[in-house]
Order: sequence, then structure tokens, then C-alpha cells
Amino acid sequence: MEKILEVKNLTKKFKHIAVNNISFDVEKGNVYGLLGPNGSGKSTTFGMLLSTINPTSGSWKWFGKEGTDTHTLKKIGAIIEQPNFYPYLSAEKNLEIVATIKEIPYSRIDEVLEVVNLLTRKKDAFKTYSLGMKQRLAIASALLADPEVLILDEPTNGLDPEGIIQIRDIINSIAKSGTTIIVASHLLDEIEKICSHVIVLKQGNAIYSGSVDAMSNTKGFFELKADNISELVSVLGSFGIFSSVKEQDNLIIAQISSDISASELNKKLFEKGISLSHLQKKKESLETQFLELVKQSNS
Repeated sequence: MEKILEVKNLTKKFKHIAVNNISFDVEKGNVYGLLGPNGSGKSTTFGMLLSTINPTSGSWKWFGKEGTDTHTLKKIGAIIEQPNFYPYLSAEKNLEIVATIKEIPYSRIDEVLEVVNLLTRKKDAFKTYSLGMKQRLAIASALLADPEVLILDEPTNGLDPEGIIQIRDIINSIAKSGTTIIVASHLLDEIEKICSHVIVLKQGNAIYSGSVDAMSNTKGFFELKADNISELVSVLGSFGIFSSVKEQDNLIIAQISSDISASELNKKLFEKGISLSHLQKKKESLETQFLELVKQSNS
């Protein structure tokens, strides 16, 4: 897979260490999440990668080329700060100004407004827009130059649930077109819903970088239920493929140590005379995995 971005040992020191020796790669066509609480180094990382903040040490390559020059920036659409548009001008007029500065044909304006579901409101003044609509217009502005990479810093910050869902749907739609997206967020739920890969930051340190699915070393767990709970627990323990078997909320939770499919487990239990009323194989939530990573980084 083609690498869009390669970050090596990137560090930024102010009075404190904001970003500490982080390394990660971003591959073409994926949605990456930069996950961490406020103050973990997300915005500082973006600032360095976009050459608005000078690094203390480390390096990066965009599209195989060292650093970030003006030619590279033309391939990147970024929303790092709050949308900054003229309040009394319409969405269309505001985008015309951006298009003129970037030497982009006005024909792109309707295309990007349609992507963010604002085409029917393009004649309305920016000051009449809700916070969610303003954020969607900012995304439209970032898409004007048809970038290969879209960078979004906390795109759902301050939005109500409906606004969050709208932004999430737009990000997923843009990703399907093949655009590589990097999203910074402190919201675990949002990262889990839109990202294929995640870089987890804690106090400037990258404590994980990889796919969301591979974030946990565990193989997941089974939820099971049967009429005879004690017999079910005993038989599951005898198989030697579970690291733990416990009762929780009227269900049996069996942590998998040796991978097995749900159908295979169902067959093995049926052969032991146990008929299940409930069987579901699950992976730990991103929240569970995140908390485990933080715990490991503290030890």
C-alpha cells in the first residue's frame, strides 16, 4: 500500500514536551484517527506536519518527499482552527473568495457544497448557519482543491448529536471516494465509527499506532446463555481455549485464548449436551482497548 505520510521520531518541546519522539505511517485511502485527550499533542503534531510549527527534532515525508513545501500543501486540505468566513456573505460567495485565492474554477463550488449537504443553502448568509453547518462549510472549503489528503482537527467539537452524525456521514462519504483522511479527536466513539487506523497519544507519546481492529491483543470473547449456567461454565472451562469464564448480567462471558468460531463452539457444546439460548462472538470496544493501553503505558 502506498504511503502518503511517514513520520519518524517527531518531537516538539515548548516549556514542556508537547510531542515526544512519535513515529507512524499513513497509507493511501484509509481513515486515520489521532486519538487523545486535550493536551496530548494532536494539534501540535498537525502544526508541524503542515509547517506552521517548527519541530524540535524528527522528520516526515509527504508523498515520499521530505518536509512540507507549497507544492505538497496544494495536495492537502486542512481544517485546524475554527471556520473563518465573512459572516454577511453567502456560503457561495465565501467559497468564491477561497476559490479565487487558490485559483480553482467556480464550477467546483456546487460540487463540494453537495458533498456536505449545503447546496440548497448556498445563497444564505454564513451568519445564519448553525455551528454544524459552519463546520460542514469549512469541510467544503478544504475540498475545493480536490485534495489527496484531508486533515480535520476535532471536526465534531461542540456539535449536538445530529451535527456529529452529519459530520461522521460526510467523512465516511469522502473516504469512499478514495481521499485519505486524518482526524484528530478525543472522542473514542467517533474514532471507532469512522477510522480504520488509529494513533493513540498520551501526554505527547504515541502509545499505539496501527489498525483499530488490531489495537487489542485479545482475540475477543463470547457471550453465552443456557438453561444450566453452572454446567455451561464447567464445560467451557474444560475446553482449555478460554483464559477466563465468568457470569456477568445473566450471561456467561468467556475470554478467548485460542481462536474458535461461534459455529465450532456451538457444535462442541451441543456434543456435550448443552443447548444455547444465546451465543455471540464480540471484540472489546475501543474504549476497553484504549483503557488497557493507558494502563500498560503507566506500568
